[in-house]
Amino acid sequence: MTIQPLLERARQATMSIRTLPDAQKQALLQQLSRTLNENIPTIMAENKKDLELMPDEDPKKDRLLLNAPRIRSLAASLLDIARLPDPANQLLLENHLENGLLIQKKTVPLGVVGVIYESRPNVTVDVAALCIRSGNVCVLRGGSDAIHTNTILVSLIQETLRAFDTDENAVQLLPTDRALVTEMLTASQYIDIIIPRGSQQLIDFVRQHSRVPVIETGAGVCHTYVERSANLEQAAIIVTNAKVSRPSVCNALDTVLVDEPVAADFIALLAPQLAAHDVDIYAEPAAYALLEAQQYPHLHKAQPEDFGREFLSLKCSIKIVPDTTAALAHIQEFSSRHSEAIISRDPIVSEQFLNTVDAAAVYVNASTRFTDGGVFGLGAEIGISTQKLHARGPFALEKLVTEKWFVYGSGQVR
Repeated sequence: MTIQPLLERARQATMSIRTLPDAQKQALLQQLSRTLNENIPTIMAENKKDLELMPDEDPKKDRLLLNAPRIRSLAASLLDIARLPDPANQLLLENHLENGLLIQKKTVPLGVVGVIYESRPNVTVDVAALCIRSGNVCVLRGGSDAIHTNTILVSLIQETLRAFDTDENAVQLLPTDRALVTEMLTASQYIDIIIPRGSQQLIDFVRQHSRVPVIETGAGVCHTYVERSANLEQAAIIVTNAKVSRPSVCNALDTVLVDEPVAADFIALLAPQLAAHDVDIYAEPAAYALLEAQQYPHLHKAQPEDFGREFLSLKCSIKIVPDTTAALAHIQEFSSRHSEAIISRDPIVSEQFLNTVDAAAVYVNASTRFTDGGVFGLGAEIGISTQKLHARGPFALEKLVTEKWFVYGSGQVR
């Protein structure tokens, strides 16, 4: 079995999607939005087949779920993407040389974008929409746990492409056979960029085996540091939101750091809020003693591996630190460079945190849950890039282009 014919068709489809007029791309996404809303029962029925095969205790189950509100939200995001300016065909630079040459630098689509992801069928729609809007082709390799959902979504997307006389191979769903992943990762003649979105294990595998350029997204080990000047009531609300609002996503909180002088008062405020959501806390000895005194019901002694751990569930770790220097050192050691927050009323300390912490998004007095392409006004995202070349933070529409030089002459030779 080989995916080469699929990849060949994807490469051929770049000519169709790249030349699609801007107004048609907008209209296509608007129609796709209507199509999703019209097919909510069908999508949910296919999604149910996938959900029934996944154990309830699997933290990925929430990521897999597509209910009516989530589908409507996906449909609405398509309208947001349609309203954004086309990032391709933008003139970046123009220069007239003394020899008469006219040189221009413009943005152009990347070409064929390959995405490997797990459990999250919303990625299917997000990636397809972003690629269509920017004139790119996408080849999607979703997980076997979402195969029914991804299949119906891609069929609806391809149906819409055909309705606009656009090559349906501009959006393709690859087989889930793991043996074919290596073929995808080595198909540098067909795929221009690979984006893994999922577990650290998946990202590491792709990075180690890909011959295609890789942009890493996904893994988020996120800290919130409660500094001694913080409004502790506000801090408890922010930490609780960052942990419980949707624990299975990459911008959810994993570790709380709290300055020693305010630790007892802060934990007394935080404990009942986390307990109300049955959050398991893995605490180092000093924090463990304070939580034990609060009779916290879901308390565990932290092991070394509980720091630097992406929990993706209603679990978190807590550590008491002597000062900001220690908090910064802890984050430097254990952060995945995704999203980090400080709760503080000291502007000097806050600026120190913002300028020192090496992460794609840094926050003062706000939840890390805001790291999201849609929330940042980017329409949607393929993922949160934690690397520094080409893109960092939400990998969204604006980053799905590269540069190309256009040179106009009248017979010049060198």
